Amino acid sequence: MSKNRMSKRTQSKYKINRRLGVNLWGRPKSPVNTREYGPGEHGQRRRRPSDFGLQLMAKQKLKGYYGNITEKQFKRYYKEAVRRKGDTSENLISLLERRLDAVVYRMKFVPTVFAARQFVNHGHVYVNDKRVNIPSCLVKDGDVIKIKEKSWQMPMVLLAMESAERDVPDYMEVNHNKMQGNFIRTPKLADVPYPVQMEPNLVIEYYSR
Repeated sequence: MSKNRMSKRTQSKYKINRRLGVNLWGRPKSPVNTREYGPGEHGQRRRRPSDFGLQLMAKQKLKGYYGNITEKQFKRYYKEAVRRKGDTSENLISLLERRLDAVVYRMKFVPTVFAARQFVNHGHVYVNDKRVNIPSCLVKDGDVIKIKEKSWQMPMVLLAMESAERDVPDYMEVNHNKMQGNFIRTPKLADVPYPVQMEPNLVIEYYSR
């Protein structure tokens, strides 16, 4: 991957961080670690957000965290979460966490969720020994995710595995020597290691208006 493409992706990530005013992925180099206001000449003015503003911010945070999912796709997740039995907020989180790109990111095979999307797109990932190149594909409990052997020595893969920034959550098991992982169970909101507070209940309120 070229340095230019990598830097563009990094810039777009940081733009999301600045716009939302939070270090969305908990990265130490995020600009919001040293800057408490948003971009632009009016970024330093703070006003108390309305209920709608809080709901919109909650939606933008959750959408942005999973690689800036499109509005159309994100709304589909909301509708599916409503359709399923149980708590709609929990259903929404479980759908997002079961995305293949999110799982590849959580298993520390790549450094960012943006990289995970491209990694899956380019055919580096197998689910139950079948190559899958659709990042939004939903994995199921017990699915085994493997990385193509020719991809093991890719610089970003090695970088991700060595990173101490984050740990693999306990709803999956990973063997980095074999470059494979097992998606043990679908997580609840409390299980997901978000670096910032996520409020899926406000997202549900936003779409329920």
